[in-house]
Amino acid sequence: MPIDLRQVSAIAGMSGLYRIVKPTRNGVIVESLSDKPTRMVAQARHRMSLLDEISIYTNDEEATVPLADVMDRIHQKYNGELPFGEKPSDEELKSFMSDVLPDYDEDRVYISDMRKLATWYGIVNKHVGFSADEAPASDEKAEEGKEEKAESKAKKAKK
Repeated sequence: MPIDLRQVSAIAGMSGLYRIVKPTRNGVIVESLSDKPTRMVAQARHRMSLLDEISIYTNDEEATVPLADVMDRIHQKYNGELPFGEKPSDEELKSFMSDVLPDYDEDRVYISDMRKLATWYGIVNKHVGFSADEAPASDEKAEEGKEEKAESKAKKAKK
């Protein structure tokens, strides 16, 4: 998965997204993902949702699509430039959602959810970023190279 949302959260009643910095005795220290980041302590009374744990409903009753996968699809399709302005209409949001996730459940995914997805994508794209898709392939090649070196050392040791 090209994007890691494990340390990014949304806090109920507060706009924007927050990066989890470290735990405290009473909660966690979070830093806002904005042009001027601010830190605060999110206490147990704050309802926090990690973006890594959020999924979007599909027409299949048993399946949902993780938010990270949806954001990855948006990034691949639009490469950081969403197809609408700051205040999209409901129809633009529905069209956008059906382009990104054609089998989303229209009864359980509301316009407010689509608006939030677009806003969150903009914040994540700007402040968290997406990694290159080639990274896993290069890791595999590096691992193969290490195995080959180990095998050649073992053969030399036997001689």
